[in-house]
Amino acid sequence: MLTAISLPRPVLDANATAGGRDLGDLPEWDLSDLYPSQDAPELKRDLDWLEDACSRFAQDYEGKLDTLDAAAFLEMVQRHEKIETVGGRLMSFAGLRYYQNTTDAERAKFLSDLQEKVTNYTTPLVFFSLELNRMADDRYESLFAANDELARYKPAFDRVRAMKPYQLSDELEHFLHDLGVVGDAWMKLFDETIAGLVFTIDGEEMSIESALNQLTEQDRAKREAAARELARVFTGNVRTFARVHNTQAKEKEILDRWRGMPSAQMARHLSNDVEPEVVQALRDAVVDAYPRLSHRYYELKRKWLGLDTMQVWDRNAPLPMETDRIVDWDEARETVMNAYSGFDPRMSEIAEPFFTKGWIDAGVKPGKAPGAFAHPTVTEVHPYVMLNYLGKPRDVMTLAHELGHGVHQVLAAGQGEMLASTPLTLAETASVFGEMLTFRRLLDHAKDKQERKVLLAGKVEDMINTVVRQIAFYDFECKLHEARRGGELTPDDINALWMSVQAESLGPAFEFMEGYETFWAYVPHFVHSPFYVYAYAFGDGLVNALYAVYEENPDGFQDKYFDMLKAGGSKHHKALLAPFGLDATDPTFWQKGLSMIEGFIDELEAMEE
Repeated sequence: MLTAISLPRPVLDANATAGGRDLGDLPEWDLSDLYPSQDAPELKRDLDWLEDACSRFAQDYEGKLDTLDAAAFLEMVQRHEKIETVGGRLMSFAGLRYYQNTTDAERAKFLSDLQEKVTNYTTPLVFFSLELNRMADDRYESLFAANDELARYKPAFDRVRAMKPYQLSDELEHFLHDLGVVGDAWMKLFDETIAGLVFTIDGEEMSIESALNQLTEQDRAKREAAARELARVFTGNVRTFARVHNTQAKEKEILDRWRGMPSAQMARHLSNDVEPEVVQALRDAVVDAYPRLSHRYYELKRKWLGLDTMQVWDRNAPLPMETDRIVDWDEARETVMNAYSGFDPRMSEIAEPFFTKGWIDAGVKPGKAPGAFAHPTVTEVHPYVMLNYLGKPRDVMTLAHELGHGVHQVLAAGQGEMLASTPLTLAETASVFGEMLTFRRLLDHAKDKQERKVLLAGKVEDMINTVVRQIAFYDFECKLHEARRGGELTPDDINALWMSVQAESLGPAFEFMEGYETFWAYVPHFVHSPFYVYAYAFGDGLVNALYAVYEENPDGFQDKYFDMLKAGGSKHHKALLAPFGLDATDPTFWQKGLSMIEGFIDELEAMEE
């Protein structure tokens, strides 16, 4: 809904790993571009303005939307956009401070108190989308046809109109708006629980980030010790995680049932502006390709590692010939920026301020949220990138990924608050493309066959994590929400659903240790944004197809690419991809992306001959 203003919900990248020391001067956020401090008079001024602006907006427009001409409707939209901007600025500041240290009681209280105030202030705006959806179709179309400036906003309103069949009564919609802060509390419980977990490995206490990093150590005994400690801690907290998932899945089931949603996934498809059949085609194409992708690659890796059977702690193990070196921050920055500038100097120019102006928070710190994200804040400020950087080669790719998001968000800001936000399926395009540019540059500069093999294997693993693993996650979520409709799920029930997708997706090269069945517990996507995960596979497949177009015909590609990013959420994926000759609704589209992964595996197999 257009009136929803809440804390930033970055979908934390659960695949991000970190490890190492002596990394150089790691940057921290400077949030003063939002507000100087939590006690700043500017913050109180904006909070007071928001309360008054929302009240006046409701007084001026409630019950009158259907009577406005195009000029008056445009003025109303612009007033609403300003409200979204101020509310978004407030919540971005509070949310980002919280993610810097989720165990800090003062930050948690500040966020919760601000969330309640913003929710209360914006409650009078709920009428906006409700009245919009009661407007007759011919009246709606003629209104936007009458004014070119207003017509620019139509894609945002079309997405609201897509919810028309699922809209409840005005009274119930107001009730659900007010109740939103309760659902957010379960997310905060998850975040605070995850951030507060302590793992003891080889006598050293560490956070979840550092513990997950141990799964990428060269020493297999260290990887096993980490996996078993992760399992021990997850198992010890599994009842809490099961309660969070049960409650949220039940809440979603109730909302979906009252709204008449045909499936648990439908709300995500609507917010992504993507057709259910397109997502199903993607899912089916990936599952059908499991034997040609993950099964085949992990059989190769099993041989490289000299194992009869792989364990889960071997999935992200480095190759035996891979050096266990640490990439310091300066080298990571140079690697990514060179890749970006090699594609187009404009890309590195947009990325530069992230490093020089406090737009990145890179280091691992106690209480900091795990994973990585790029949060766009509001269009009149700039994005912020969060990492947990400790120097693994994969962390360089995470930097390239999140910086891609940041570049996209900067470019899309020109669309304004209502149109800048990109549906999740397309939001992953620039991030995955940034990774691809970085990988291709490294591959082009490989010194020898062995380095090329290590790079190719690393990229294949990243693509499997992005495509195969995320579609397996999606299948797990589908099963979880379907099973919850039949009643409360015990931790063992959820464990069984998790394991039902693991062997299928990873293949016969693996055995699964006792305790791995609880590893669903730490994946933040399931809690923060149900069914988000297919967006990663969507983005990877789309980028692979885009990159193939770039290789085949590079002339003019950069300008078309920048135009696509600048469009933000103003166009449907079909219109955005048309200049490249691509169409995601074509059933054969996903084979293009999957064939690139297969080609890399072909090359790795050829190296064995």
